[in-house]
Amino acid sequence: MRGGSKPRAYKRDHSPIPSRESMSIVTEVKTPDVAASTSLDSSPDNAKKAEIKTTFTVEEIQKLLPHRYPLLLVDRIIDYTPGKSAVGIKNVSFNEPFFQGHFPGHPIMPGVLIVEAMAQTGGIVLTQMAETEGGLFLFAGIDKVRFRRQVIPGDQLVMTVELLWVKQRRFGKMQARAEVDGQLACEGELMFSLVS
Repeated sequence: MRGGSKPRAYKRDHSPIPSRESMSIVTEVKTPDVAASTSLDSSPDNAKKAEIKTTFTVEEIQKLLPHRYPLLLVDRIIDYTPGKSAVGIKNVSFNEPFFQGHFPGHPIMPGVLIVEAMAQTGGIVLTQMAETEGGLFLFAGIDKVRFRRQVIPGDQLVMTVELLWVKQRRFGKMQARAEVDGQLACEGELMFSLVS
């Protein structure tokens, strides 16, 4: 280590894992020179566009979702496109409480919790839409869900969720998939209903 720098973490394929500091950076946008700015450049809408976050830490996720340990199943959002999609990760640890009974001696993450983790990732997209801010979303349907691979301790579950449609500002449908090491673990369509 040079100059007191921190040691780097590595993925299973030995490529470096980005540091927490680099994962939570707000998208950089060039701001116009103050002398060249006009009343249009300083509008609140332009300022809001310049501050769109594309990544979220677990602390920021807790400000958006009502879930808490042990049922908060998203550790980080690594990519977010407002009103369209989100990619979240769940680091699956042997210390998860559900492994005590599912199954002793052969720990496997329950499929319903994989679906819940995908839904929570989708919740990041839904809770930040202007017309639904502050609302609570619940499952309205789960369709075409298939499990393709077991998820075990030590795996990193990568969940990708894309918004398909929103109707009457109360119902939404998303396409979701969860992968481990690039292999599909689970996929399906999730429907949500806004209840408050």
